[in-house]
Amino acid sequence: MRQHLWDDAEAQAWEDAAGPDPADRALALRVYSSRLIGADPDLVMHGGGNTSIKVTRTNLFGTDEEILHVKGSGWDLDTLEAPGLPGVRLEPLKALRALDRLSDEDMVNVQRANLIDTSAPNPSVETLLHGYLPHRVVDHTHATGFLALANLPDPAPAMREIFGDRLALVPFIMPGFELAKVAADIHDAHPGCEGLLLLQHGHFTWGQTARESYDRVIEHTNAVEAWLAETTGRAVFETTVHRRRAALDPQRASDVLPRLRGAIARVRGAHHGGAPRPVVTDIRSGPEIAEFLARPDLDALAQRGPASPDHVLRTKGPKLVLSEADLAEPDCIEAKVKAFSEGYISMFARQNTRVGGGKTLLEPHPCLAWVAGLGLVGIGKDAKAASAAGDIAEQTVEAVTLGEAAGGFHPVGEADLFDMEYWSLEQAKLKKAVDKPFTGRIVAVTGGASGIGLATARAFAAQGAAVAVIDRHAGVEAAQEIGAFPVAVDLLAPSAARESLAQIVERFGGLDILVSNAGTAPQGNILTMEKEEIRASFEINFFAHLAMARAAYAIMKAQGIGGQMLFNVSKQAVNPGKGFGAYGLPKAATFFLVRQLALELGADGITVNGINADRVRSGIVSDEMIAVRSAARGLSEAEYMGGNLLQREVEARHVAEGFVALAKAERTTGHILTVDGGNTAAELR
Repeated sequence: MRQHLWDDAEAQAWEDAAGPDPADRALALRVYSSRLIGADPDLVMHGGGNTSIKVTRTNLFGTDEEILHVKGSGWDLDTLEAPGLPGVRLEPLKALRALDRLSDEDMVNVQRANLIDTSAPNPSVETLLHGYLPHRVVDHTHATGFLALANLPDPAPAMREIFGDRLALVPFIMPGFELAKVAADIHDAHPGCEGLLLLQHGHFTWGQTARESYDRVIEHTNAVEAWLAETTGRAVFETTVHRRRAALDPQRASDVLPRLRGAIARVRGAHHGGAPRPVVTDIRSGPEIAEFLARPDLDALAQRGPASPDHVLRTKGPKLVLSEADLAEPDCIEAKVKAFSEGYISMFARQNTRVGGGKTLLEPHPCLAWVAGLGLVGIGKDAKAASAAGDIAEQTVEAVTLGEAAGGFHPVGEADLFDMEYWSLEQAKLKKAVDKPFTGRIVAVTGGASGIGLATARAFAAQGAAVAVIDRHAGVEAAQEIGAFPVAVDLLAPSAARESLAQIVERFGGLDILVSNAGTAPQGNILTMEKEEIRASFEINFFAHLAMARAAYAIMKAQGIGGQMLFNVSKQAVNPGKGFGAYGLPKAATFFLVRQLALELGADGITVNGINADRVRSGIVSDEMIAVRSAARGLSEAEYMGGNLLQREVEARHVAEGFVALAKAERTTGHILTVDGGNTAAELR
């Protein structure tokens, strides 16, 4: 059941922070209640749902105007702020209701022309419906229970049983002008109603205040959930979105996800007429999901659309199903992905002909996979898109399960889904979208919680990659700072490389770039150091690199789309320093490892490169070491750290930039890049 989260003290704080203006105070409460709705993923999913409030503001001429503040494009309700509710002059919008027809493009133009701040985001596509409803505060949600109800073959009897005449029924119509007119007319024909059920879509309700509308959102949703629990005999759910991966079979994940990811990357590459384009995955698992995946009607359910047509933009209509029998066949994943692609292209041709052509084919790969023995797999061009697909997948499973038990789950069909997915407004957005250079790439950085490793992880994350940081210390705070996935492991453990990368495969689906960076720098005379200390240096500074390379290669080979291995070698590999022999010897071996791996892995499309850095503040070159060594030379710390041709200190971010540059050099392999500010004795030329 939905929890009622309104807190009068918090609401008062939001109001007070807005200042004395009544419109601003009302808007602040609207932001507060919107966040309460957005905080519950069962009420709204990514991009689904919107909120509004009507206020009076005085314009530059001193005239009062009615302004509709409605959620804008690009904002999520759970993190909404006042700028995410752009204000639109309401009277010009009301005048549009007299028209018989209005194109989506003209609708958007009128809405933008009447913004009180022209820099504001585009108002919601359902702005007109919010405007035509006469109530001051309006909420539109996609609660899981309402989606199960809205997709029944005939929801009317159930709706009357639950609400009597308090809700009115609206047929499915694409969001926009026509839906706004029809829904407003139905509302006007039921003047006492306190909400609308939009068939195969969602729920609208309203109130005079933000609190009143929020109360109704919770009350209506709980009433539907209670009815579903009684009708189906299923326990009332607290939340359908758990983001759980605890029940995963690690071996199955390692076997399936890289192959699935590689097959989809090839489909994407073929669509764009170039090299494979990787994706990121996000798994959801658990007992309820396992039970759902064991249904005998799974294949039929997979061909039905999403619980709300809005979701098609993130998940497509059909899902890819991989059964136990499919997974037992070595080439079946590739074949099933190819068949999905061909089916999607056929659907596009069919529907594009129906609408008279002119649409641009989207990437024809699955965005959701239902995988036996594994779970629900969200698939997207980046981690955020994959996570959104995973969230929707969990909600869809609950809505389908409840709907089937309550009479049937029958969402909109192929034609309506096509119209939604290939909506002219969405097509225009796609043409403007520009991905970052490493969007879709998965990067693992060892020693990633500090120093060069953290700087490198940050640099790749900034370029759009899904990043995992591997370190002895979990590095959770450092990882969270850059939106990375932390993996705590001791790289000296026998199975550390394989197990750490297995965690990354479970989290993101595979691996494209390994940055093997972790190391340590013992000091002492090579002839007098204990053999065990020298051996220990080889374990972390050479054998750990080799182990990571072996584990990474197994994943990259399974994907079949190439990959990159990058190693932090060292200036010590070619220009030894006094007292650093136990560090330089294994680094020299790693220097050779780069070239040997480049020779052996080139045929698989895997490039192998490294960086020789010098005097970079990190876990190896500590502040204490810098102080001691600079004092021993009679130099200031700045002079010591800038002891190169450029006479400037080399920072961790400069090494990170070098790793990124090597990763972008797709036809370079076996190369060692020097990042030391200039040291003639360490030059490889």
